[in-house]
Amino acid sequence: MTGSSTQGIKTVLHPVSDVAKAKAVYAALLGVEPQADEPYYVGFEVEGQHIGLVPGGGQQGMTSPVAYWHVPDIEAKLAEVTAAGATVKEPVRDVGGGRLVATVLDPDGNVLGLLQDR
Repeated sequence: MTGSSTQGIKTVLHPVSDVAKAKAVYAALLGVEPQADEPYYVGFEVEGQHIGLVPGGGQQGMTSPVAYWHVPDIEAKLAEVTAAGATVKEPVRDVGGGRLVATVLDPDGNVLGLLQDR
């Protein structure tokens, strides 16, 4: 282990088929209105977590929720988890605002997200 720690799961993205219906349900569940409300993405901030709704699973074709582990060094953590047996699903990419994301598959095919804010 390299000692590159995680900062915990702070972001969970959910693919949705009807963003308007999902937005109403999540607003009721979380008790807040979304902070980001675009046709391509709706995001809620509550209690230190970000909950995102991705219409149609977005460009990455999500079919289930993905939890993103926040890390200080995404390249180091990606190397560490792949050396331990994970497989890269989506390599590191910048999604805007200096935010880097990547996803890997664990040995059972579960998707794990990594996220680094610069």
